Amino acid sequence: MLRHALLFGLVGGLLLVVLQLVEFRWLVMSHSVEIYVAIVAAIFAGVGIWLGQRITRPTERVVVQEVPVEVPVEVPVHVEVPVEVLVPADAPFSRDERQVATLGLTPRELEILALIAEGLSTREIAERIFLSENTVKTHSSRLFAKLGAQRRTQAVQLGKQLRLIP
Repeated sequence: MLRHALLFGLVGGLLLVVLQLVEFRWLVMSHSVEIYVAIVAAIFAGVGIWLGQRITRPTERVVVQEVPVEVPVEVPVHVEVPVEVLVPADAPFSRDERQVATLGLTPRELEILALIAEGLSTREIAERIFLSENTVKTHSSRLFAKLGAQRRTQAVQLGKQLRLIP
C-alpha cells in the first residue's frame, strides 16, 4: 500500500510538472513580443549605464602640495657671489659708413630706420617727415629687403648690430 501511495504521489508530481511546463510555454508563446522587448530594453539599459559611467568618469586630478624639506646645516641656503660687470662708457655714436655704402642705404631709409627704432608707427613716421603712408611703406620695404629683415623689430636689431642706428 505504501508502494502504491508513493507511486501515485510520484505520478501526480510528474503531471503537475508537465502542466506547469505547458502553462509556461503558453505564457511564453502568448507574450513573446513583450519578453523580447524586455530583453532588448535590459540590454540597452545595461549598455547605456556602462557608457554613461565611462563618459562621465571623473578625470584624474593632480594635486601639487608644498612639503617642507629639512636642509642639512652644512649646505648654505643663500650665497652671494660678487660678479664684476664691465659697462662701456658712453661714447658718441658714429655710424658705420662702410656698412651704409655696402648695403646701399639712402639717407631717407636710414631716417625711417631710426624712427622705427623709436617705436613710431607708419602713420606717425609719415606725419613726422611729411610723407604719405604709402611712401613710408615703400621705403620700409626697400630697407627690410636690403637688411634681409622680415619684421620691424628684426630691422631695428640688425640696424643696431651693423651700427646704422644708435
